[in-house]
Amino acid sequence: MAKIEGGCLCGAVRYRASAEPLMTVVCQCTHCQSTSGGPYSVMVALPKGSLEFSGEALATYVDTGTSGLPVHRRFCGKCGSPLVTDAEAAPNMHFLKTGSLDDASWVRPQAAIWCESAQPWAPLPEGLAQVPQNPAFG
Repeated sequence: MAKIEGGCLCGAVRYRASAEPLMTVVCQCTHCQSTSGGPYSVMVALPKGSLEFSGEALATYVDTGTSGLPVHRRFCGKCGSPLVTDAEAAPNMHFLKTGSLDDASWVRPQAAIWCESAQPWAPLPEGLAQVPQNPAFG
């Protein structure tokens, strides 16, 4: 099992996961571009309920996904580090931001989503499955 531990930039929030990742995706939607400050966000999907947080309580920004359902973007209220996204369209998963992992060397994205809004100056690794928008999560 991959060691899934991490936290925010300032150390006020820490987490660990007790489950194997379901998948790893590169999301290129415009909302992930905005929250990451870059061309995409790399996220590890974990089973809902498998993440344990300690330290400060997470702050949440409630966004609306293209499904029309809420997307809860959770971050450290002190330093602003994005940590996890919970999308009601994918009710059985947490999407953990891999940039917040203590050790992300094991992360291997399997697919890129929202490729229709990809930035042309940010090429993806060769061989990565690419989806124009969101796949069906369930």
